Amino acid sequence: MGYFRELPNLRYPSFLREKKSSLDYIEVKNVFRRIKLRDDLQKNFTIFDKYEIEEGMRPDTVAEELYGNPEFDWIILTVAGILNVRNEWPLNNRDLYNYCLDKYDDSLNSVRFFETKEVKNTDGKLILPKGKVVDSDFTIPNPDNVSANLSPVVGISNFEYETRLNDEKRNIYVLREGYIQTFLNDIREIMTYNESSEFIDERTIQTENFYITLS
Repeated sequence: MGYFRELPNLRYPSFLREKKSSLDYIEVKNVFRRIKLRDDLQKNFTIFDKYEIEEGMRPDTVAEELYGNPEFDWIILTVAGILNVRNEWPLNNRDLYNYCLDKYDDSLNSVRFFETKEVKNTDGKLILPKGKVVDSDFTIPNPDNVSANLSPVVGISNFEYETRLNDEKRNIYVLREGYIQTFLNDIREIMTYNESSEFIDERTIQTENFYITLS
């Protein structure tokens, strides 16, 4: 994943059994330096496009489609504000069904709640919008027959509910291709270390060796 190449290095006291002394260090990526979109860029809607994640698409396939480079998958996730791909990226239909079946078992198709259906009168005027959560016995006066009531209610199953949540994850914002290099330049500047007692070079710092401190 290209993301880790952008992270600076950290020389950390070795915890490996095969270390030869307390002076041994290993070089790791500094995962404490988290990449995020600059605050001022987040407010500039002209540099983003709305994007709908299609069935079966992964972050790397979206990056390949938009930027011609699957290793820019981390840019897709960063701009979309996704920290946990497992929970925040939409599942494909098969995985969604298996997830729901495991979660609900025999209650997969049980009604979770009731909501309204859209109601209009004969003139096409909206009387009741759809999607309002109501009780199962909810009724309204029939707009075309004042002596009767309507029951514009539909049950939403657990599976339908989870499908809606999954579909909501499909709509994200992506960075327009022309701003990719600016984004990368900003990130690389953020990932550069300033001189300090731990400074090795702009891409590397070294932490204190606690083996020596505690001895």
